Amino acid sequence: MKFVDEFRDAALGRVLAGEILGAVPPGRHLKIMEVCGGHTHAIYKYGIDDLLPANVELVHGPGCPVCVIPMGRVDDGIAIARQPGVILTCFGDMMRVPGSDGTLLEAKAQGADVRMVYSPLDALRIAKSEPDREVVFFAIGFETTAPSTALTLKRAKAEGVTNFSCFCNHVTIVPPLRALLDSPDLRLDGFVGPGHVSTVVGARPLEFIPADYGKPVVVSGFEPVDILQSVLMILRQLGEGRCEVENQYKRVVPYEGNLRALEVMAEVFALRPHFEWRGLGFISHSGLRLSDAYADLDAELRFAVPGVRVADPKACQCGEVLKGVIKPFECKVFGSACTPERPIGTCMVSSEGACAAYYNYGRFAREREVV
Repeated sequence: MKFVDEFRDAALGRVLAGEILGAVPPGRHLKIMEVCGGHTHAIYKYGIDDLLPANVELVHGPGCPVCVIPMGRVDDGIAIARQPGVILTCFGDMMRVPGSDGTLLEAKAQGADVRMVYSPLDALRIAKSEPDREVVFFAIGFETTAPSTALTLKRAKAEGVTNFSCFCNHVTIVPPLRALLDSPDLRLDGFVGPGHVSTVVGARPLEFIPADYGKPVVVSGFEPVDILQSVLMILRQLGEGRCEVENQYKRVVPYEGNLRALEVMAEVFALRPHFEWRGLGFISHSGLRLSDAYADLDAELRFAVPGVRVADPKACQCGEVLKGVIKPFECKVFGSACTPERPIGTCMVSSEGACAAYYNYGRFAREREVV
């Protein structure tokens, strides 16, 4: 199959691994952050980290859309779901994200009408079929999923669907990366750039990383050969003293992004002054809200929500995992009190979470043996 099988070629992967070994600057321990949770899962699913030399370390970034939702926003969603006559719709992962008093799945078990959908258009379809109910879509994700929410809201307005609204929790990728680079806790040598987000925003918004912080960035695809080639491109930049944004994922990512998607997002959304991230605190201009033109479809204005900040459980170290400060196996509750079946933190819930990747692909056992 074009653009899949050739990027899973084991022989080509071994060749790239050999080239990576020869490209590592001698005497240096390099830390490269893969921003996207999809990259994290590919790395451990295919054993890519085992092909890298010991002095090239991959650390995990804040690019998992479910992982960054703070507990207070989950509580707000549950509060909306429990209001009479409301159907709350969300993606499957969000149903198991812990709030301060349970999850949306538990609220559903207690009588709230919470339904899993595969897209915001599914939520709009429910609103049309049940005109006597208020239907709310719990929107999450980076710029990857924001255009689909924006187009759904445009359709709802155009078709006059008045019982549909959006609880917007969309976030943007650049502010958290800047916050990470400003943090004294973490030293990074380069970034495997987010492939999914870049299909929408392009590679251009990442130029601040080499320009302001002197770190190379390579936007990468999600197959094993993609990631190995991206690591090699970063090492070559470091070895040659270069520092720039390169696009390994050219077959999907245009450098300028998807201009039509960006145009729709600019119409429907506006930046929030501040937005709280799970484990990272408040980051300026990092979250999206509905613009004034779409305020009549904003669930936060239509319904009363607590809007209270809730501290993460003391045992949970999702914030440190999202910042790349610790590996999942270093969390005290990883694989014991916190599992995919009974998660304490969001990194164990999401299909893109680093803790779920370690757990599902057996990394926790191997890492504990090494330690």
